[in-house]
Amino acid sequence: MINHFSRQRFPIGSMVASFLMLLGPMIASAQQLSTASVIQQIDAAVKARVDSIAGYAVTEHYAVYRGNDETHPVAEMTVNTIYRKDTGKSYTIVSQSGSGIIRSLVLGSILDNEVRLNQPGIREGTWVTSANYEMKLKPGGTQPLNGRDCLVLTLTPRRKTPYLIEGTLWVDSKDGSIVQVQGTASKSASFLTGPTQLMRQYANVSVFPQAIHVRAVSSSLMFGTTIVRIDYQDYKIQLRPPG
Repeated sequence: MINHFSRQRFPIGSMVASFLMLLGPMIASAQQLSTASVIQQIDAAVKARVDSIAGYAVTEHYAVYRGNDETHPVAEMTVNTIYRKDTGKSYTIVSQSGSGIIRSLVLGSILDNEVRLNQPGIREGTWVTSANYEMKLKPGGTQPLNGRDCLVLTLTPRRKTPYLIEGTLWVDSKDGSIVQVQGTASKSASFLTGPTQLMRQYANVSVFPQAIHVRAVSSSLMFGTTIVRIDYQDYKIQLRPPG
């Protein structure tokens, strides 16, 4: 009886092993298709936003902190920002306080970069799309974030630049719109600084995602650890007329 049982068990074990070997590529293929469909959804969501928004106005509040102290800012600035699709961004400073050096070297640099990066022909290279990033869907299904069910993807920049982030992307599982991006710049902005660590949160305004909060951490020989927090309020969106 023992030999008979052994003879019966071996073919069944072989069948199970063969099935598992076949199932592996099937699962991998399904994951690839799922990732591809999510990436298409992300690209479509970005295109819809770009095609639909002619411009917007927003109030931005900047606060700069030194070291581990995120309670007492060393410099602050509030600006009114105007974005126009055809020309890019412009700023009007509403109020400012604290260190003049920090305002000039840190906040002034951020505003100058934002103006440059939002110019037509340049801003396309900063978008979270498959043209700029390799994306891979993380396993585990949806993850709740900020009251929304999100899909989570890894982000790998297709080129090294201070304005592309290597890290993690959260998108709304329903439409692929961006909810949050977090990671480290793929390149330092200067040989005097390390790569910036960035977290940017989004919320839908007039249907389309807009940044509502940013936290950036950098280190430099001159300033040590610097933390910049940006809050965006009172968006006024100008949509393009249909057609």
